[in-house]
Amino acid sequence: MTPSPPTHSPSPIESYLAVPGAQLYCREIGIGAPLFILHGGPSLNHNYLLPEMDLLASAFRLIYYDQRGRGKSSSEVAVEDVTIESEVDDLDQLRKHFGLEVLSLLGHSWGCLLAMEYATRHPDRIGHLILMNSAPASHADLLRFRTHRQAVEAEGLSRMQAIAATQPYIEGDIQTESRYFRAHFSAALRQADDLDRVVARLRSHFTPQEIVKARAIGERLQDQTWHISEYNLLEKLRACKAQTLVIHGAQDFIPVACASHIAEAVPGARLVVIDDCGHFAYLERSPDVFKAIEAFVPRS
Repeated sequence: MTPSPPTHSPSPIESYLAVPGAQLYCREIGIGAPLFILHGGPSLNHNYLLPEMDLLASAFRLIYYDQRGRGKSSSEVAVEDVTIESEVDDLDQLRKHFGLEVLSLLGHSWGCLLAMEYATRHPDRIGHLILMNSAPASHADLLRFRTHRQAVEAEGLSRMQAIAATQPYIEGDIQTESRYFRAHFSAALRQADDLDRVVARLRSHFTPQEIVKARAIGERLQDQTWHISEYNLLEKLRACKAQTLVIHGAQDFIPVACASHIAEAVPGARLVVIDDCGHFAYLERSPDVFKAIEAFVPRS
């Protein structure tokens, strides 16, 4: 059967979807098969992925959204109403809203953890799963990540702790927050210019009050996942039915071993490790990343 020609505009379309307790900001761009983009954080929004990720709009209909309580989805959301279950439910509400039986998901960093949570809870609703610079998928791998950082980034971690103890940081001062993120990601990107680009984008759609809220949401989500000693998505992923692509930077500050464990857990998953690349593969090595994605996901 010949597929119907795509009708969506290559220009961005912005909208809001009402879900229980929140208004989710959505941004669509591109022509082709739908591909949901899940931002990292978990205290950020989708803005740091732009404009590079939009280069995929020539091949796919990209659907971004700000997770509830963050970015343009912040209004009227209470911190205590955000759970890992509400995150998964929001994604399923978006699936229904866009009229899709099966999703293709592309997660970055923490967004990969959300994608994996969704895939393990709704295995029949995922067709393709792309995990780019994935966050650890278990408590054990979180500890592996922390041990690695302590061994190679002790000075940067000390700077982060010092900044986090200041009153401006506690109150959500944007410039102080930028200093914190610069220390946090100093070893996550290979080039200084790329670090400047990422840091400039991270809080461009946040007020100080929204920063404080987003941080509290991030801590709450981590307490419900990573920080539980028994937390382990790897075992659950062994039942994952999605075609899965794991993309990781050889110099990512999250050890390649964490990505390898995910690829080993998902039946038939493919692992692509990109040389001279840190934690922001879509920015640092765009041609290699997009070539791998376009070869992996059918365009229609």
